[in-house]
Amino acid sequence: MAPRFTILTPDAQYADDAVIERQVGGADIEFVIRRERERRKIPDEVYASCDALLTWHELRIDQSVIDKLARCRLIVRAGVGFDHIDLAAAGAAGIPVANTPDYGTSEVADHAVGLMLALLRGIPAYDQALQTDPAGNYTLAAGRLTRRIRGGRLGIVGLGRIGTATAMRARAFGLQILAYDPYIPRGQEIALGITRVETLSDLLSASDIVSIHAPLTPETSRLFGDAAFSVMRPNAVLINTARGAIVDLEALHRALQSGRIAGAALDVLPEEPPPEPLPALLAAYRDQPDWLRGRLILTPHAAWSSPESQADARRLSAETAVAYLRSGALRNCVNEAFLDRKKLRR
Repeated sequence: MAPRFTILTPDAQYADDAVIERQVGGADIEFVIRRERERRKIPDEVYASCDALLTWHELRIDQSVIDKLARCRLIVRAGVGFDHIDLAAAGAAGIPVANTPDYGTSEVADHAVGLMLALLRGIPAYDQALQTDPAGNYTLAAGRLTRRIRGGRLGIVGLGRIGTATAMRARAFGLQILAYDPYIPRGQEIALGITRVETLSDLLSASDIVSIHAPLTPETSRLFGDAAFSVMRPNAVLINTARGAIVDLEALHRALQSGRIAGAALDVLPEEPPPEPLPALLAAYRDQPDWLRGRLILTPHAAWSSPESQADARRLSAETAVAYLRSGALRNCVNEAFLDRKKLRR
């Protein structure tokens, strides 16, 4: 059977030749796989010939890309966040954008709790000290942030799927869970046994640990800047496994260096990988001055990562694209507010 539809992945995040995707698609779907960060490295005719675009997070899908999608009927994000896709431009062109929210929830929640434990039990700090001198550093000096976790307050910013999963895990450690999310229905916090707070400031001033689980939007961009850090507790630590641009790195640098907050653990950065020259906080992390040692942990946007999670993202995103191309079944649409249905491509 000759392929009926072509799906382009411009920035594939796997090494094989779309084995999972081709199993989902069958004989009538052709997958074109590229691994680029720059849109210019893919010829215009490749964009123009695709019926759907299945993107990860390496390549920005802006107006210049959307203008090239002459027959594209759907853009699917193989992941949750879609801040790198111009939703309004796609909608104006009659192209729905769908994401894949039902993968990686367990991994990201596990990672958030793992970062909390790593900071507050000093695990990487002890390990690094002992690697340097297993005998001479066999002391407790490196664990600068170690404390009892039971009885503390964890503030969750964003009580969606991952925020909820993180809260449920954290409860096992004896933490009181607070949540700030103006978009969840009233009463959801009661069903979960969580205390709802009405403002971000109230959450920050009451929490010993703050974990971010919000999407990146104009409202949340640099939400954690000088103003937010000014109301956090001096003993508080910040965990971010959501989107890097929610945290202002320069403000976080000032907050850590001045002792305004105790520590931070970041799985995500505003630019990934970070640019050279490095932002001041990342340069300090590399050089490990005494004021920062043991107070900052970084991981490379790895919270979602596991073989199982990657397979889920690939399978579910491919299923979303194939279902729409074959039958028009649309799920997880994230640009409905912008979508010009008169221009939908059938």
